[in-house]
Amino acid sequence: MTAVERYAAVSVPRYTSYPTAADFDAAVGPRDHARWLRDLDPQEPVSAYIHVPYCWRLCHYCGCHAKMARRDDVIDAYRDRLVEEIALVSSLCGGRIPIDRLAWGGGTPSILGTEGLVRVVDALARHFDTSAIREHSIELDPRHVSPELCRRLADIGVDRASLGVQDADPAVQRAIGREQPMDVVSAAMDRLRDAGIARINIDLIYGLPEQTERSIVATCHAVAALRPDRIACYGYAHLPHRRANQRLIDTQRLPGPVLRIALAEAVCGTLIGHGYGRIGIDHYALADDPLAQATRAGRLHRNFQGYTDDERRSLIGFGASAISQLPGGFVQNEPAIGAYARMVTEGRLATRRGHALSEDDRCRAAIIEALMCNLQIDLGSDGGRFADEIALLRPYVADGLVRVAGTRIEMTEAGRPFVRLAAAVFDRYRTESAMRFSGAV
Repeated sequence: MTAVERYAAVSVPRYTSYPTAADFDAAVGPRDHARWLRDLDPQEPVSAYIHVPYCWRLCHYCGCHAKMARRDDVIDAYRDRLVEEIALVSSLCGGRIPIDRLAWGGGTPSILGTEGLVRVVDALARHFDTSAIREHSIELDPRHVSPELCRRLADIGVDRASLGVQDADPAVQRAIGREQPMDVVSAAMDRLRDAGIARINIDLIYGLPEQTERSIVATCHAVAALRPDRIACYGYAHLPHRRANQRLIDTQRLPGPVLRIALAEAVCGTLIGHGYGRIGIDHYALADDPLAQATRAGRLHRNFQGYTDDERRSLIGFGASAISQLPGGFVQNEPAIGAYARMVTEGRLATRRGHALSEDDRCRAAIIEALMCNLQIDLGSDGGRFADEIALLRPYVADGLVRVAGTRIEMTEAGRPFVRLAAAVFDRYRTESAMRFSGAV
């Protein structure tokens, strides 16, 4: 096994935050959450995220906090809890805080139904200032995108949609429990565009069972032909000990490190050939997309939704398992839906755990984000402070993945896919077992 193949199998976080959610604990709870909300400047805009943890059917590969919905009354009850939580959180803030960006994730948010979505948006408008939202996005299942849904989404201000495609090959789709012909995806995009929702993302996954270099190239050709603004292609994280649905995937049929590297490279080469620019390690965007513009300007950021041009300091999360990022630290809601609902019904914040940020955390977070987004950083006057970390990069330097010149650290082109390994060097909490995270590639 070559050094590159060995590195590809190393378990490391995805670093959508620092510290990562795996390092949150119950020492931070509702009191901290409430204090941090009270400390928000009511004039400073925030971003908001709404998590809907239900799907009509749970796909085998899914690693999200989601479950299959069996009854409409369960969905309606969850919608009501969201409305109540919005009012509760707002009451703890010092004013009617403006929301700059709003994102829906899941699960499948549209499972709330058009009227349910409207009720939640109306609740936000009552308790927050939603008059100047710059971007309103939602994750959608292409198999459940009707013309009526698209019209109503446009009515409530949605202007960006992310469609979960994962793979276009029928054999792969059968293996992951998500069968959807590409004409279904194409029809969904047409309906969104007809309704005026022109900004569209497509999500793909590499490292799935039955995938080959040829099949994933064909998938990329098919998706690029639809001309979405952005394409994200994530490496599949197989963690069956944490996600029971993933036990339906035959581990023996998953690509090994060598093939995973080849799949990632095939995706990159194909999408670049279609005119998409590379964003970080797993995103691609057309040249006029805000994400591409932020990359060129050095303004790219990373949060729990992945790469973003969102520069807001605070993100308020609503819903079971939702994470909030506040100036004081991170808080995560109770992931168990029943417990979340009980806490909200009782008028309590549903905080399960979190992390209070230290100055050292903030410094390391800035380094890790710079590496993940810009693939380079100059530590400047902090170079001496991180001398031990720089020394730990030597094996990567020797293998041609990283260049170090004084206090400047830069990923090489060959090292770009392994940037999470370089970031992990600066993670002082990284004592988790190898099974807690996905492979580096």
